[in-house]
Amino acid sequence: MTTDLETLMRRYPGAETFRFGDNATLCAELLALVRTGRKRATCGALRDYEGGEAMPRVGRRDIALTWEGTPGLVIETVELVQCRFDEVTEEMALAEGEDESLEDWQAGHRAYFERNGGFSPDMMLVWERFALVEDFGSTS
Repeated sequence: MTTDLETLMRRYPGAETFRFGDNATLCAELLALVRTGRKRATCGALRDYEGGEAMPRVGRRDIALTWEGTPGLVIETVELVQCRFDEVTEEMALAEGEDESLEDWQAGHRAYFERNGGFSPDMMLVWERFALVEDFGSTS
């Protein structure tokens, strides 16, 4: 199984690349959660997509990179929801696999958004449910 990015981009035409999290430790933790099947969703601030980050699309397969930039895994987007931070449901939060409750998810994601451009309870999010397509092992 190849993990060469150029080859993967040919295998998955139209794929975007991205990293989970905002630091090496968090990226590795989130990739591990996807690998175990616990993490089946993620979210980002709508402002980031409006600022040029590639918007997820249902049916598209994308390549999640390790922090070092090597392919970690491939996911396929199966559902997208745009909603305010304060409208995220417990089911949505728990599908992200990082926390045991909606309150824990809110605290962790508030801190994340504060580090990455600012937070407000009414900020718009893009929440994405995905399926794991291909796993390249713990290459981080």
